[in-house]
Amino acid sequence: MWTLLILVLLEAYLFGSIPCGYLAGRLSGVDVRQHGSGNIGATNVLRVLGKPWGFAVFFADALKGFIAVRLAMLLASRTPDTAEYIEFFAIVAAAACVAGHSFPVWLRFKGGKGVATSAGSLAGVTPISAFAIFVVWLIVFKVTRYVSLASIVAATALPVVVAVLVAMKQTQGTVLFYFSLVMAALVVWRHRSNITRLLNGTEPRFARK
Repeated sequence: MWTLLILVLLEAYLFGSIPCGYLAGRLSGVDVRQHGSGNIGATNVLRVLGKPWGFAVFFADALKGFIAVRLAMLLASRTPDTAEYIEFFAIVAAAACVAGHSFPVWLRFKGGKGVATSAGSLAGVTPISAFAIFVVWLIVFKVTRYVSLASIVAATALPVVVAVLVAMKQTQGTVLFYFSLVMAALVVWRHRSNITRLLNGTEPRFARK
């Protein structure tokens, strides 16, 4: 079991640490860290490189989280002494993947804010929660046009959604709830500069068409 745990941590971290936004910028001849907010996430890529690259990076960041989680679940299901702990290994993989995205070894541990990767990882663990959080994010964004605010509100709503699912016995246990608390805290903490700008009224928003 310990060997598999180490393997899952390693594979998930490496998946998460793939700097999709940075690579997209390099393919376009731009270092996105030197433009806009300096972040390698999909939002900054969208502002710097345009919608095609921004959407592609969001999808890629979410996909690596989904793949990391599903691969961990597959490995756990194929190992006799871990088959009953599939959700636990999925959660471990999700946490490691988001950590890899936020602190990639390839970029001196300076990565993105983890929103897309968290969404993809969550979809791998519990698709119902991922859908509910996406709806929350979409509503807040449509009303305010602030990506950061939508991400923060969605992150803080995650533990509430998971708690409801646990109460309804839609998940195997409360480990997912504690994981959701950690992920929410990480996303909010990574958005601390955005929170300051929101409070000061200087946070950029996407204009309505």
